[in-house]
Amino acid sequence: MDSNVNKKHKSSVFSALFSTPEVLRELYSAIEGIDIPQDAVVDINTLSDVLFMGQINDVSFTINDKLVVLIEHQSTINENVPLRLLMYIGRIYEKIIDREKLYQKKIVKIPTPEFIVLYNGKAPCPDHQELRLSAAFKNIEGLKQPENNGFPLELTVQVYNINQGRNPQILEKSKTLSNYSLFMDKINEHKQDLPLEEAVKAAIKYCIEHDILKQFLKNHASEVMNMLTEEPSIERIIDIRVKEEVEEIIAAMEEAEAAREEAEEAVNAAREEARKEKLEIARNLLAEGSSPEFVQKITGLDLETIQRADK
Repeated sequence: MDSNVNKKHKSSVFSALFSTPEVLRELYSAIEGIDIPQDAVVDINTLSDVLFMGQINDVSFTINDKLVVLIEHQSTINENVPLRLLMYIGRIYEKIIDREKLYQKKIVKIPTPEFIVLYNGKAPCPDHQELRLSAAFKNIEGLKQPENNGFPLELTVQVYNINQGRNPQILEKSKTLSNYSLFMDKINEHKQDLPLEEAVKAAIKYCIEHDILKQFLKNHASEVMNMLTEEPSIERIIDIRVKEEVEEIIAAMEEAEAAREEAEEAVNAAREEARKEKLEIARNLLAEGSSPEFVQKITGLDLETIQRADK
């Protein structure tokens, strides 16, 4: 584990495990189904000051300064990850590009971005899916029509399910990722019968005995325990989701109230229009010599209103 990890922020087992150029080269080769040459230069530029739910972004690196790859690990499905990665990539470009060059006439060449999420949660998830930033855009119908059904800004995230039995071609090619998947699977297995802390201890013991991330877990068992059992991050996630649910309820109530007011206005307008039509009929009948009592029978208006209409 990198001793230079920023201790002010909670790291993760995933980011600690995939923290060397060799392991990242192996991981990216497995995901893309290619072989990145051993002499390819991998520079890690993971952000240490961009927070989401109290955590830094997981992994970011460049390959030969031509490709910048952001990889996030998720145990819950989060559809806001494209927006988070949009914020991350802007900060990363700030780190790796000389700002002064932005004002020169010649175009500044930048590494091509790639966005990847590795998922190993319990909720159903396909082997592969895409998340797009444009899914979060508000409806602009009536204001502007996207050209060629596209948007001026788009960001696509490739999501891969790395649970055991899913995407075997990826797990087979990356032993580190496969072992990480086995480790997390073993934790979830023990959590069915044990408290979280005991489940993590049992998983660490099992994996060391079966040569699964053996050296990593032997060297960093206490850090791994802290990363996986620290409660504040879980509480923050719960707070965010509760707040989100409350906001959705309030929004629904406001929408319902607006709809009620709109319907009430429509009913009142219809009543007023019907009243005007009855008054017009009453005036016409009175002008033709009909008695107020006859007009009342035809229109349903009260006699006082009919008499005022006759003036």
